[in-house]
Amino acid sequence: MSDDANTPLNEQPSWHPATQAVRAGVARSEFAETSEGLFLTSGYVFSSAQEAADTFAGEVDHYVYSRYTNPTVRMFEERLATLEGAEDCKATASGMSAIFASLAVLLKQGDRVVASSSMFGAIIYVVNEFFPQWGVECVLVDPTDNDAWAEALSVPTQAVLFETPSNPLLAMVDIEVVAELAHAAGATVIVDNVFATPVFSKPLTQGADVVVYSATKHIDGQGRVLGGAVLGTVDYIAKIEMLLRNLGPSMSPFNAWVLLKGLETLDLRVRRMAENAEAVARFLEAHPKVDTTIYPLLDSFPQKDLVAKQLTGGGTVVAVKLAAGQAEAFKFMDSLAIFDISNNLGDAKSLVTHPATTTHRRIGPEGRAAAGITDGTVRFSIGLEDSRDLIADLAQALEKL
Repeated sequence: MSDDANTPLNEQPSWHPATQAVRAGVARSEFAETSEGLFLTSGYVFSSAQEAADTFAGEVDHYVYSRYTNPTVRMFEERLATLEGAEDCKATASGMSAIFASLAVLLKQGDRVVASSSMFGAIIYVVNEFFPQWGVECVLVDPTDNDAWAEALSVPTQAVLFETPSNPLLAMVDIEVVAELAHAAGATVIVDNVFATPVFSKPLTQGADVVVYSATKHIDGQGRVLGGAVLGTVDYIAKIEMLLRNLGPSMSPFNAWVLLKGLETLDLRVRRMAENAEAVARFLEAHPKVDTTIYPLLDSFPQKDLVAKQLTGGGTVVAVKLAAGQAEAFKFMDSLAIFDISNNLGDAKSLVTHPATTTHRRIGPEGRAAAGITDGTVRFSIGLEDSRDLIADLAQALEKL
């Protein structure tokens, strides 16, 4: 790689986010390519046996193996770290591998994790079912109840994990309040920032220690590849890297290249999608056949003050509750012409899913009740289509109820 073309990590503090998303982390090879290089290689060649020995001893900075790291993957990591304002970043094969790694480097038998009861179903499974098999105590709390957080964090704790806004009902956690409680209990605070994205929220500036992403969502934004990322201090990410290089859930160079291109348009896409989401939410809130509409920028949203404190935009997800339950929810979804039924989100295409039977099926009726998910809950991920077409599609589907 050509040293004079490289953009050192976090050394452009005057750059605005839109510039960082296009320029940060660029490392050009001797061919001086405009687009970031796609290094499809599993291994690397050493100039001598001694260089190989010195590299494995950590005395020489040289790529070793793409399970450890790769030039294209490293560009993605550096760009996202710069955009997030983190010291460092480690890319993973998926968002769930990022979540798992972020906790696994902190927890051992006898430790304790406190987490929000309102999160993606697979995350609830990991903290509530998997880690207890390792002898880790897991406590789930209402994300909106600061007193519940205070009680749960009144004893020593090693890790705190939450989404804000949460999946699927957009419950907000007061990051500053919970971080202060967590740090007093000795915990590392991990925030899943997928719904807000780095466009609308910077948890590290509000007290969080670690941010995780499913890059599969908005960062890719077009339903092409899987990926995840963990962001934090250099020392913390070094622990993540050691775990991942031995367990193996590394990001492929091709996926990293796609995600690099996704970061270039992240701000433009997310802001347009959020504009559409607000228009859709206001239409749904006014419709007589919709019992409840949930979106952070609505006056009816119960945590408006916290939204103003923590977010600079409403995001791309809208949720509704239909009073009649699952049968009506299914009929409504099946009547939609533009929206695709899919459990993904953050895509250029508008998507719709029924959380109780898809993303949150595994956590069971009690878990869904704790998260406020009813059989009539429907989650929309709003895309880049014209909002007028989306609203017309929703209107015709609602008329069939």
